[in-house]
Amino acid sequence: MNRKSFFLLVGCLAAAFGARADEGMWLPSLIGRQVEDMKAKGFRLTAEDIYSVNQASLKDAVVLFGRGCTGELVSPRGLLLTNHHCGYDQIQSHSSLQHDYLTDGFWALAPEEELPNPGLTVSFLVRMEDVTAKVLEGVREGMDEARRATRIEANIRRVKEQTMKAYKGRKGYEVSVESLYYGNQYVLFLFRTYSDVRLVGAPPSAIGKFGGDTDNWMWPRHTGDFSVFRIYADADNQPADYSPENVPYRSQRYFTVSTGGVDAGDFTFVYGCPGSTREYVTSDHVARVMATNPNRIRMRTERLDIINAAMAADPAVRIKYASKAANIANAWKKWQGESLGLERLGTLGKKRAYEARFAQWAAGNPEYAGVLERLQRAYEAGEEAACAADYYREGIFAIELVGFAGAVSNGLAAGKIPPFAAFYKDYVPEIDRKVAYALVNEFAEHVPAEFVPEGFAGGLARAGGVEGYVDEIFDRSVLVDSARFAAVAALPYREAEALLAADPAVQLYGMFADAFMQRIRPVSEAADRTLAREYRTYMRGQMAFEPERNFYPDANLTLRVAYGSVEGYAPEDGVYHLPFTTLEGIIAKDNPEIYDYDVPEALHRCYAQKDYGRWAVNAGTEAEPRYTVPVAFLATNHTTGGNSGSPVLNGDGELVGINFDRTWLSTMSDLDFDPAMCRNIAVDIRYVLFVIEKIGGAGYLIDEMTLR
Repeated sequence: MNRKSFFLLVGCLAAAFGARADEGMWLPSLIGRQVEDMKAKGFRLTAEDIYSVNQASLKDAVVLFGRGCTGELVSPRGLLLTNHHCGYDQIQSHSSLQHDYLTDGFWALAPEEELPNPGLTVSFLVRMEDVTAKVLEGVREGMDEARRATRIEANIRRVKEQTMKAYKGRKGYEVSVESLYYGNQYVLFLFRTYSDVRLVGAPPSAIGKFGGDTDNWMWPRHTGDFSVFRIYADADNQPADYSPENVPYRSQRYFTVSTGGVDAGDFTFVYGCPGSTREYVTSDHVARVMATNPNRIRMRTERLDIINAAMAADPAVRIKYASKAANIANAWKKWQGESLGLERLGTLGKKRAYEARFAQWAAGNPEYAGVLERLQRAYEAGEEAACAADYYREGIFAIELVGFAGAVSNGLAAGKIPPFAAFYKDYVPEIDRKVAYALVNEFAEHVPAEFVPEGFAGGLARAGGVEGYVDEIFDRSVLVDSARFAAVAALPYREAEALLAADPAVQLYGMFADAFMQRIRPVSEAADRTLAREYRTYMRGQMAFEPERNFYPDANLTLRVAYGSVEGYAPEDGVYHLPFTTLEGIIAKDNPEIYDYDVPEALHRCYAQKDYGRWAVNAGTEAEPRYTVPVAFLATNHTTGGNSGSPVLNGDGELVGINFDRTWLSTMSDLDFDPAMCRNIAVDIRYVLFVIEKIGGAGYLIDEMTLR
């Protein structure tokens, strides 16, 4: 393909943004091409209101929270809302048996009570720019993939350096260049990052995590999934490391909060940072997902069974492992819903039918003929290695001791012993040992010999099996015990280095890391190089095959707009789910015997006294009123991981909810969006305000906000 035809294709790509969309995650800089459709559905603002580089716009009220969530500003003093599960690590890190913020909640009733969180950052998008021509300068069709990658990397470095020259000496600016459409387009994103982010408030987990893993990904949902943070800056409003001298960030833009709620059919849009989707992959990719998900699910089930039993037996363990269990469970349940959704939607068959039509069209076009066959061969070549890799990642490397041993090994390679206090703070060796029994057994049973580290089988035989093998490592390793490790770390470095390098846990990590690098990575990287090349061609081919189709870019944790409406859905024959839940549903689920359903007394009291204040709504009729508090709602916005914490906005750009989940069958939308089935779940902003005021006693935070 010559450069002229390539850039013609990019122009066609841009034109595709102007087509009507029932799904999609749209770049804010190109949202103008969608505004006509958005207005037809109820949007009442302009493209400039959503994204502008010349004046404050809605983008300036949205942040990438941490490295995998979204947050939104709701006051001129840097007050930020996100999900409870997005702030969970921070809430857990501040919790103890004496101050159990997970169970009891936390509310800073004065600025000095707001809690700092080392390592937590938020990033604002400053601007984005198409840099495809600059990144692909010197790239020629047919170029060797390694040379191509080297050229692109050099071009990206140059683009970044040129961009950052304009911000030399200015704090917090970062730039990234992201590939879209499998390397057919490149976009530069300029961010400004703030690193002093303090915890202001969090409801009890029985509100913020109500329903726990049982309700995760499910509907109806009654989770008050929110937490409150504040961004701090120096006196000049510039990014600064934590200091008591820092002051609340002066927000360039923040959201007005709507107290009017939403009705069925109302327009909504989500403005956030979706993490990863693969909408344009082949049936071979879908088949691999459906084949490997059960393995990953099984290994996580074993981990969760062990951890959950330990948490149920000991409150101290519950605090230590709450965040770990939540992180394990999230993907575990997502994979289950994804597999079920793909099967019910018939995605594999749909993809194959589409590919048959594409192949017939491509047969007369040399550029695209045979691309599907080449993709299939690449998947086949990497199949066994990909399966084995899951047993490394979800098996051996998921053992906490092995993960810490990896940190120690990497530290020694850099000539230092890594910090270890954070690891031991939430580590229970007895739990990890039981997990290791299960996961080492999984590896031993399922990984083909060609991908097994040399010496592993012999070690099992000498130890008399898996349990003996694991016991030998755990009994001998100094990494298991904080005091023993600290004693070694206190020795002169060379002496400590020798002891740690010879430690059985470090040796085990090294054995598996080496095997992964030598036996799996070369196979998977070769397959990935082929996949990257052929998907680049296949993506161009799909655009040429269907020039009128909406080809929005796959998610990659960059800022996007998704829009739709408030709607219920029918998950199965004869069943229809309304798009709203209320406080009555929380009370109906109340069960003091189950941690995740133990409704706090304060919420019980509000319900009994009907003390809803200004957040009450009439769920009955005018003649027979029935007052309650709205809790959550469904909408058709296309979301994925990373959208957690995203603002859900009405047609006027006002905050009506905080996105926190999808329905279970919607999880397949990362691969195949079904408008009849896919729904995002948001906590109603009125429930957030109700909890802040009535449960947290922190109404002063609401006084900071602009309500309408």
